[in-house]
Amino acid sequence: VAFGMVMPGGLSVGLEASAYFTPSQAGYSASAHVCILDVDAETGEVMIVRYVIGHDCGNVINPLIVEGQILGGVAHGLSNALYEEAMYDEQGQSLASSFLDYPLPSAREMPRIEMFHLTTPSPINPLGVKGAGEAGTLPVTAAIAGAVEDALRPFGVRVNRMPLNPARISDLIHGR
Repeated sequence: VAFGMVMPGGLSVGLEASAYFTPSQAGYSASAHVCILDVDAETGEVMIVRYVIGHDCGNVINPLIVEGQILGGVAHGLSNALYEEAMYDEQGQSLASSFLDYPLPSAREMPRIEMFHLTTPSPINPLGVKGAGEAGTLPVTAAIAGAVEDALRPFGVRVNRMPLNPARISDLIHGR
């Protein structure tokens, strides 16, 4: 049928196909995060010296998107570990209702991330892919908490509360 011709019986010109795939289960990625940092015992400031991620999300279709997902996840985890805290007064009013009171990391606070990919294709879908974003976020808080605890070992510190902001680190060092 040539362009502009009218199809008989009210049929339209075009080609359409729909397909759906429902895997038997989700494909989860895996990662390992290593954080090396320094803590200034006088100020409580945390300086990340090196951050390395080994990541496996199966076959990587678009490396830039995967790296963006992981880096975004690290920024989120870094924020959880060092900055974010929901605080309320006795009446239940938020004490952190703006970004002045609820800091988030900017590009300046983000460490340089070293990342390498392992490829173990998922057996549960035809592309061999797995989720990518979660493995960037979830290990960060634990990696940073473990590194801070290690850095503060001479003070006998046990990290059991987040975020690890300068005030909290000072409290940990001084046993408060």
